[in-house]
Amino acid sequence: MHSRPAKVIFLAMICGFAAPLTAQPHEIMGVQPDLTSSQIVERMAEHNQFQTSALKHYQALRHYEVEYRGFAGKLAAKMEVEVSYDAASGKNLRIVSQSGSKFLCDKVLKRAVESEQEASQDKQSNALTEANYRFQIVGSESITGRPAYIMDVEPLTASKFLYRGRIWVDIADFAVVKMETEPAKSPSFWIARTLIHYTSAKTDGFWLPEQVRSETKVRIGGTAVLNIDYGIYAVVPEKTTQTAAF
Repeated sequence: MHSRPAKVIFLAMICGFAAPLTAQPHEIMGVQPDLTSSQIVERMAEHNQFQTSALKHYQALRHYEVEYRGFAGKLAAKMEVEVSYDAASGKNLRIVSQSGSKFLCDKVLKRAVESEQEASQDKQSNALTEANYRFQIVGSESITGRPAYIMDVEPLTASKFLYRGRIWVDIADFAVVKMETEPAKSPSFWIARTLIHYTSAKTDGFWLPEQVRSETKVRIGGTAVLNIDYGIYAVVPEKTTQTAAF
């Protein structure tokens, strides 16, 4: 989908669970890329446009979990969300079950679902493009057996809806397969430090979100961790979708 990784990061920051670069060093192999950073970003945009036009419909059951540990002890909540995407009508998210802390369900998980629904209507404000970011290629690395460019990204403006950090771009498909980032601007005074890790995976020829893990250090004490498992996608062929409409 168009700028899907950026939308996922936007979702995490809206919820106050955005993320900075990890402190651990990465194994970066020396590389002499045959493409410049600008050329890689251009290929990324072409990939997004192709996937947007080719992907007609999918369904999945997501699993959301949030846990807070602080002065009040431990709070946790879970939620399952049915997701249906159609190229004509857009994305629809429906909560099918929830358990645990009602406060976390209402204030974190439901808000995450609502924020993603809203973010799906905005395709440009947080897109991974040179209109929003400065890019620098720093090396390459194998991600799940596939070579990927490693690029540092720096936002051009200090917006809480943009982020800085590192992305991994599949060398063959130019899809963003991994991200480790922090918000360009803290979304809230109460957040002292944030961290987010995103991965995607290829399903039936399409790169779709796989997992998001975000961790927030709260100024008044405590840590909140949000995990989203995007489940197993059922990508429905276009002909099947058209037939089902009758």
